[in-house]
Amino acid sequence: MSFFKNDIKAVYSGKKVPKLRSPILICGFPGSGYVGKLAIDHIIEELESVHLADIYSSSFPPQVIIKNTGTVELVKNILYYVKDSGGKHDFLLLTGDAQPLSSKVEYLLGEEIINIAKNFGVLQIITLGAYITGMFVESPRIFGVSTDENGLKLLNSYSVSRIDNGSISGMNGILLGIGKIHKINGISLLGETSGYVIDANASKYVLKTLLSIVKLEIDMEGLDKKAKDTIMLIKNIERRIGDKNVPGDQVQQMVQKKQPEIGYIS
Repeated sequence: MSFFKNDIKAVYSGKKVPKLRSPILICGFPGSGYVGKLAIDHIIEELESVHLADIYSSSFPPQVIIKNTGTVELVKNILYYVKDSGGKHDFLLLTGDAQPLSSKVEYLLGEEIINIAKNFGVLQIITLGAYITGMFVESPRIFGVSTDENGLKLLNSYSVSRIDNGSISGMNGILLGIGKIHKINGISLLGETSGYVIDANASKYVLKTLLSIVKLEIDMEGLDKKAKDTIMLIKNIERRIGDKNVPGDQVQQMVQKKQPEIGYIS
């Protein structure tokens, strides 16, 4: 049987399925500024996260990821769980190397993730991502949407700016929409970013808001350092843009050269 016969393939790491207490599913995918991706990866690193499953798709980019050991793995999404977090909830944490290239498979992947969430009794989904303004800022605002009125009240209580028009593309939106069909409430936290750089500073602000909402405390030192690097990059870009003698294409080249390494070779 073909491994990719059904487009989506979830491979669990163990035979024993954990029992989770009212888990919250938190998701961060690669996207503009890597805002959600950096935030979720920091949570996974800092908490006692346990690998649960790898999710493969024939619609992920046709490439392998090179690890720091020199070995390679297929592009995938990875699901972890955290138990005994000290609060009322356990957590499912979803990160990934990529989002599907096919809109059809985005829906299929979203449905697979929601089915997994339902099997663990998830009643809330939180997706993390970027709100692109095209402007460089040092203190990014956090924007949000919800699938229900209670979620909107929750966002308001944490001073999250409500979005009341437009759309959310990719898995950050699809998971909320499919989750709503399956009676799972959801919110999305989006950090203000220019869209031009990998923005760890926006990730930091998104993560701080998330931690307040879910009542978690983790060490922020690693992400704080990356955020400071982002601010330095932004200031350098602004100085170069302010120099009328520097052509725009040279500024763009500087942005590309100063980007943090994200581990992809194309």
